[in-house]
Amino acid sequence: MKKLIASALLGILSLSPLFAQEKSKPNVLFIAVDDLKPVLGCYGNTIVKTPNIDRLAKMGTVFLNNYCQQAVCGPTRASLLTGLRPDVTKIRDLKTKMRDMNPNIITLPEYFISQGYTTSGVGKIFHPSCVDKKVDPQSWSIPFIFPKESDYSNGLPVQKHYQSPELKAQQAKEEEAVPTDEKDNGKGKDKKKGKKDDLDEDGGSSRGPAFECLDLPDNAYEDGVSALLAEKQIIKLSKENKPFFMAVGFHKPHLPFVSPKKYWDLYKRENMPIAEFQEQASNSKDFEYQNSGELLSYNGVKEFAKYDKKDGNRIGLTIEKQKELVHAYYAAVSYTDAQVGILLNTLEKLGTLNNTIIVLWGDHGWHLGDHDMWGKHTNYEQATKAPLIIAAPGMKPGQSKSMTEFVDVFPTLCELSGGTPADYLDGKSLVPVMKNNKAAVKEYAMSQYPRKMDKVDITEEDKKGKLMGYSMRTEQYRYTVWVKNFTSDKPYSADKVYARELYDYVKDPLEKVNVSEDKNYAAIAAKLDKKMVDYFKSKEVKQQ
Repeated sequence: MKKLIASALLGILSLSPLFAQEKSKPNVLFIAVDDLKPVLGCYGNTIVKTPNIDRLAKMGTVFLNNYCQQAVCGPTRASLLTGLRPDVTKIRDLKTKMRDMNPNIITLPEYFISQGYTTSGVGKIFHPSCVDKKVDPQSWSIPFIFPKESDYSNGLPVQKHYQSPELKAQQAKEEEAVPTDEKDNGKGKDKKKGKKDDLDEDGGSSRGPAFECLDLPDNAYEDGVSALLAEKQIIKLSKENKPFFMAVGFHKPHLPFVSPKKYWDLYKRENMPIAEFQEQASNSKDFEYQNSGELLSYNGVKEFAKYDKKDGNRIGLTIEKQKELVHAYYAAVSYTDAQVGILLNTLEKLGTLNNTIIVLWGDHGWHLGDHDMWGKHTNYEQATKAPLIIAAPGMKPGQSKSMTEFVDVFPTLCELSGGTPADYLDGKSLVPVMKNNKAAVKEYAMSQYPRKMDKVDITEEDKKGKLMGYSMRTEQYRYTVWVKNFTSDKPYSADKVYARELYDYVKDPLEKVNVSEDKNYAAIAAKLDKKMVDYFKSKEVKQQ
């Protein structure tokens, strides 16, 4: 794979400089939104207020059946930004660094550099812990933009998130208590922090409240600052004689759900929807779920949970707390939507809106109480389904029901910008779908997520009992196999399968019953299993 990537890079860099630097090539605005599920007006939600994203949707193609490769920030972003699946990038957690595993890997911004583009970024694009210096410096032709304290209307937020006067007073008091010598060498600040930046894992120590609602301007928080910095950068880049690739990453609606009060005021708490089905599916296993550890690590949540000692995944939040959290999530979505509006308005004022490819994506879905889960970290529908909208010059707007995946974004942008997608990419260009919304480029989408086996089933041969769940989503079904000590870059054998799941979304859209062992679905299960085995074989051949 490294040889293939290196060879492709040499081919890209040998392209004619004159062709690569044509100003007529479209600009690219690349918008990444953290933890944004398809809770948007353009996806049929009638409660949420997202006028700006809906405006973008009317300009481009809305991919209604789009799925991420792994429902957690680091792996899904690495896959989208390289066009390669997690078993190729080797990023399946929030610790492994992408270039430690694949030094010659080509990222999407690097590709555009080779095409004569200026690449620039602000906000969260890669997951910070999965790349060098938090941003993968070689992906940007000019230094990545980081906000300064002076960019914030109310000074730096506490823990990067909060503007609460009480929390700021507490922070000031704690800093005063740090000995002078520790302040000088920075040890005091590091000691107080006590955890990784942008921690995104299950569990962990308390990090502050789960949400904040204060009457403040948008640029009191990081996303409002990022939008304004991006606006300035787009204006600057538009004056150059080269096309640009501008990446803008917004953190919200990632926890904690902080946003100015005016976005909370768009909604009434009593109207907030709660998940219709809050149980585990019949015939499913506990390990297939998650324990909402990320949410529970924030203050003000645990005291509203009713734990089930028989099932560690059950938290049973009160209805009032559920509505409060959904309200906070929706407000954060509307806050980010307003920042997207700033970007669209900037392009429109510059007269470049119609000569810009615009991509907006949420890196994965989010459980808002379904199956009694909050967060991502599963192979289920609410975690793996994610929004994707692409608008491009010359393409008519519309909606597509074709199955699509985030690995398809890289080859799609290659083709839309006049290039030819490399053969080694795992995705397929979605340009045919953009030209004809009734077309389809693939039969299914693949997601995966790691788990551990039940302790009673771990043998000496299994050692740590590691599982990888591969989930195949077709138009009607989701078929998931949990495989022992296996990833798709290794030879597959059926005896490694630990458990299976099968859901019929026509008859069971809420995933209430796992029918993998139902005799009425035997033929369907066998057909999907063959497709899964063929998928594994294709990955094995590709690795060779």
